[in-house]
This record gives sequence, structure tokens and C-alpha cells, in this order.
Amino acid sequence: MNFGSALVCFVVLSIGIFSFDVRAADERARGVSLVAPNVVLLMGDDHGWDETGYNGHPYLKTPVLDEMARTGLRLDRFYSGGASCSPTRATVITGRHHHRAGTFAPGWSTRPEEISIAQLMHGAGYATAHFGKWHLGPVKAASPTNPGAMGFDTWLSHDNFFELDPSLSRNGGPPQVIKGESSEIIMAEAIRYIEASRRAGQPFFVVVWFGSPHEPYQALPKDLALYDQLPATFGNRQVKLTSNTTGRNTTRLQRDVLRERFAEITAMDRSIGQLREHLSAVGLRANTLLWYCGDNGTPQEAVATVPFRSHKGSIYEGGIRVPGVIEWPAKISRPRVSDVNAVTSDILPTLCELVGRPLPRRPLDGLSLRALLDGTMTERAAPICFWDNPIARHPGAKPYIDPELQKGTTPLVKLGPDGTATRDFQNYQHNEILPQDYAGPRAVIGNRFKLAVDGTKGSGRELFDLRADPAEKNNLIATHAAEAKKLEAVLQTWQRSVLESLTGADYR
Repeated sequence: MNFGSALVCFVVLSIGIFSFDVRAADERARGVSLVAPNVVLLMGDDHGWDETGYNGHPYLKTPVLDEMARTGLRLDRFYSGGASCSPTRATVITGRHHHRAGTFAPGWSTRPEEISIAQLMHGAGYATAHFGKWHLGPVKAASPTNPGAMGFDTWLSHDNFFELDPSLSRNGGPPQVIKGESSEIIMAEAIRYIEASRRAGQPFFVVVWFGSPHEPYQALPKDLALYDQLPATFGNRQVKLTSNTTGRNTTRLQRDVLRERFAEITAMDRSIGQLREHLSAVGLRANTLLWYCGDNGTPQEAVATVPFRSHKGSIYEGGIRVPGVIEWPAKISRPRVSDVNAVTSDILPTLCELVGRPLPRRPLDGLSLRALLDGTMTERAAPICFWDNPIARHPGAKPYIDPELQKGTTPLVKLGPDGTATRDFQNYQHNEILPQDYAGPRAVIGNRFKLAVDGTKGSGRELFDLRADPAEKNNLIATHAAEAKKLEAVLQTWQRSVLESLTGADYR
């Protein structure tokens, strides 16, 4: 596909709501009831593609996700928009690549001028709430990028990740410790909010971003017991991670680490089951869209069964391919498995089309998956681009947001470099585009081929046939030069668009 085709896709996105209205009128004329769904977005923290039972993990127990994949829409080629947490979360909230708002890496905030999916859903009459990990800026009341500022009516959230007995901020207030298993805590809050919305007769848009299974790992005894008998040959190496005792780096046997990690994933899975049970009990499950995914690939300390190349932080498949599943019984009445490429930046345009909201008038990097939900999409209309820019800021660049407003408040186990238990955020003005701004690992994925440019190691350009070689072992750059050139042109033009957004051009 050439870039012109990609631009056509953006135009299609812009007129998508009109086509939705036409379809809606047609369905009403035929006596078909069309009701926009309630929506719950669920995201695991550092949950890799292979770490589910339905994707063939030999030991993990994820019965709820397995059932959702068996009865709903299983997205076998689903990608996180970034290779780490803050970047991917920005793509969910904005439908745009994270560099457009300066969210370069974990701990880089988004920008207040971004238009969020919560704002759009609120405009469609939805009650909106966020529970769990935020990581797009501090959650305190003064922050211009807290969940409330980005369109959520209420939130119980953390600046970053959290473990057992988490310290969470409610609506920007001082953090409070809540005793219990963290996934179940935030899910219980989500269920209470859903029930209040139901009683008020208001549709709901709820975002639940788990702190699990991000390290350091902590789990309940009943969940740990499920993994007491991992084989002695499994995870038989030393790995580095954070100590729950000191908050500093330590080295441990991977098998013991994975026992704790798997227990966290199982607890997270159980909490999703609690949500589904509640929705069923109150008659909401049929017309509630549940969308689960991970925010990036498996981290280094947990790599044991990953079938792809590399891990979290990489633009190779191991860093960006994640579990994805959608359940919406009223719409997806029969189980389906999709091999269409999809990405977290698709969430915003998809929901906008479903609820009849116009798309923001600025460049988007996702596209609506409405046709995929309908079962009529067989391939993607435009490539997916990835980019991890190591430049991040120009020398002497001024902060985009007052640094005082970027200071975090919610403590976590893992201590920062300065020994503090909280995390601050950063974002910088980027007033001009320089040649070096195009650097960094980047990739573009078409329906079959993927071009990867590892700009940090000097390994040049690699082309992979992902359908035949998902592990990215065979570089086809020499035999498919024309295909590589075409994808590289798409990538370069797209980078220019992203950098123009980074200068703030979209806000003027």
C-alpha cells in the first residue's frame, strides 16, 4: 500500500460517522433495534501475547480470558501502539501515535490539548470513569492531565503501577491505602460505578487499567499455590527485577519470579470474571462491549515462552504484539478469530463510530474496526506505524507543563533513581523539526510485510513476511526490495506528520 492509500483511509475515517448514520437509519427502517453499547476497556500492565491459556501457555491459568476468546472475537494480530506503558496508554486515549503529544516513554505525560476518548464518550451521553493505572501524568487534582481533565467524571487511580494493598487517589485527592488484591479492588470500584450508572439509566464508559502483572510481583497465597509445582527445568535462570523488601534491583531465580507473576495474572483474570458475572446478574452483559488487551510485550525478566523476537521496549513482535479479545454478545453472537492487524489506536475511532460521535479534526493513527465487529473486514485499509524516538527533547527545550504540576503523589514499591517512592512526569516543547528527530527504532506493518528499522544499533533495514515468519527470523530485504521501498516511503511520510503534530501544529 502506498501513502496515498493511507491518506484515503484517514478521509474514510473522517466521513465514517456519516456512513454510520446511514446504516443506523437503514436498520431502523427495517425494524432492527440499534442501541449503542456500554463500554468497558480493560488493560493488563506488561501482559505479553503468550501469557494466556488460549494462546497456548503451558502453565498459566486464565479461564475467564479463555472463555472470552472462545465465545467472542479473538484478535490474534493485536498490537500495542507503543512498546511500553505510557506510550500505549496515550494511543488508547487519543487514537494517535504517542509521539504526537510528546509521550515518548514511561513517565512522559500527554498534553492537555489532546482530545480524549473519555471526552468524546461523555459528549455522547456516557458516564465516564477510570480505575487503576493512569501513567499519562499525575492523578492529583492540580494536574492538567489527570483523568478528570481528560474527560473522566470520576477516578480511583495511581500515577504508575501498584501491587497488593495499593495506594490510590480518588478524584485527585490525597492517596489512601486500600487493603486487598489490587485487581479485585479496582474491579469492585468499577462494578459499583457501573451499578450506579445502571440505576441512573445512563450508559457507561469505564476504563480499568490493572497494575498487574507489572513487577515487582505480589500475589495472594491462594493464587501462588496454583503454581507451586512449576517444573524444575522451567525458568531455570537468574533474572533481575525489583525487590519487594528494598525497592531496589535484585537477582532471583526466574521460576520463583514467574510463580508470582502467573499468580498476579490469574487474579487479574478472576477480577474480569467478577465483572462479567455482575453484568450478567443485572442484565447488562448482552449490550456491554468488553475489550481486553495488554499494553506491551513481555518484560525481560519474564521471557520464557514468548514465540516472537525480543521483548518489552522493542519494535519487534515480542515488544508490541499483545493479547486482544472483544466480547459483545448482542453484536458478536458467534465466536470468531480474526487475523486482521489491529492496534490500540483503533479503539477511539471504533468507539466514535459505534456511538455516533465525529472524529477529532486532527491526524489520527487508528481506524475504526466497526467492520471487523460486523465480520466484514478481511484486511486492514492502512499500515500500522511504530516509533521509539530516543531524542525525546531538544537541548534547552522548555517544559510543556509547569514541573510542579508534573510531580506525582501516589507511592509505589519500586524506588526511583533518587530514592523516592513516587514518580514525576515530563513533557517538552518541540518547536522545530530537525534531521535527527527522525532517528530511533521504527517499523511499519502492512497486511503481510513488516519493515523494521533499528535506528539504535545500526543494523539497517529488515523486511519480514509476518504471515510466514511471525518470529522475524528471515530478513527478506534483499529479495523484496520493492516492497521494502514502498513501506519505507509510507514510514518517512508518516514520521513527518507525527513531528508536525509534536510541534503543536494540531492545536492551532
